[in-house]
Amino acid sequence: MQDFNFSFNQFNQFQQNQQQGQSLLAAGWRPMNRDFDWNYFLHLTQNDAEEVNRRMMGALSTIAESLGRNHQAWWANVINLFSSYTRAEIDQVWNYLTPAPPCPDYRYVDALSVETPIRQIVSRSNIPIDHVLNRLQETTIRQTLEILGRPDLITQNYLDRWFYFPPERFDRWERLDVVSTVYAYWSSHEVWLQIDHVDRGRRYWTLMAKNMAPLIQKSTYGLAVMLSGYQSKVGQIHAQFAIRDFPAEIQAFSDKVQQTVMTQDRLAVLVHGDPGTGKTAWTQAIAKEILMPLGYVIFILDHDAVENFVPPAYLERICLIINEADNLAQDRSMEIAQASNKTEHILSLLDGTLYQSVVSVGNFELEQKLVVLMTCNTTERLDPAMLRKGRVDLMCEFQHRFV
Repeated sequence: MQDFNFSFNQFNQFQQNQQQGQSLLAAGWRPMNRDFDWNYFLHLTQNDAEEVNRRMMGALSTIAESLGRNHQAWWANVINLFSSYTRAEIDQVWNYLTPAPPCPDYRYVDALSVETPIRQIVSRSNIPIDHVLNRLQETTIRQTLEILGRPDLITQNYLDRWFYFPPERFDRWERLDVVSTVYAYWSSHEVWLQIDHVDRGRRYWTLMAKNMAPLIQKSTYGLAVMLSGYQSKVGQIHAQFAIRDFPAEIQAFSDKVQQTVMTQDRLAVLVHGDPGTGKTAWTQAIAKEILMPLGYVIFILDHDAVENFVPPAYLERICLIINEADNLAQDRSMEIAQASNKTEHILSLLDGTLYQSVVSVGNFELEQKLVVLMTCNTTERLDPAMLRKGRVDLMCEFQHRFV
């Protein structure tokens, strides 16, 4: 009975595989044949002649055995030649003697991966930072694919068979049937995309390239990320006021910030003043008019996000906006500041130790640039270490009531 169940399960699996293969053909996929290449064959014979000889002799032996069975009729021997066993033996030799279909070069250093659709896990004690950063990574991959356009090659490997999808019939990635692993290639950019089928419509996307930085710079242009316990999202930066709307002395300070951004890889700016003097509006204007055109991705962090945020390693230029820094980087001699490590986190970020550690452990060999814009009502509650030389580069007091 157990053997019967096993055979029945095998039959069901075989039927399912056959239906899946037929669905690929119905969806526009075509079998991909491995063509003989004389240059590749000569390369094999020069470098591995013994193995070539062994495999070819094995194939000839299998053919001779199928045709030379004396106890069967000649027509039965011909049928044996086309049996699944003989074909499998011949296919193994053919696959060895012919070049394999092109596949991604996994030695590529630059790689972005994400599983879709992205699931969000929210609890009272958890700010969904990972969810938003995964959403940013998904947005980066999808917009990169929009920039790349139609691929030159689309292939899929299923049950040891290769299929290809005609590029001229390609419409959208969502419409592409993925039952195992799909590969796509753009020769002009030397970029590979790998899509793995997970289950129940879930897919795992991996984008690989020798140098993906220029593409990521284009695909993330104008993006802003809000990381907050109340509302976290990926969108675009919005500024209620322009830099020219601020008083003359603030505009002069803005010019100084712009000049420093152009000459330094790391910059920390602190503006302070009474509520209503336009500090937050100014950071948004700087982000939109100065940093966004230079390719900076803007991150707006609230109190909870600051404590757990690490800048993504694949982004070349990052701007952090931290409002009410006097409630975050509080003087550690005060009892209230000793209950959290937010002060240490901000200090390590300003020092560059956290920022540099991200570069050293990430896949991307980038010289990242970081700009931190902070606002506070008063500097009296800030930890003294915040104001030491090398931590905050530029400071300005906002005195005119703006809002």
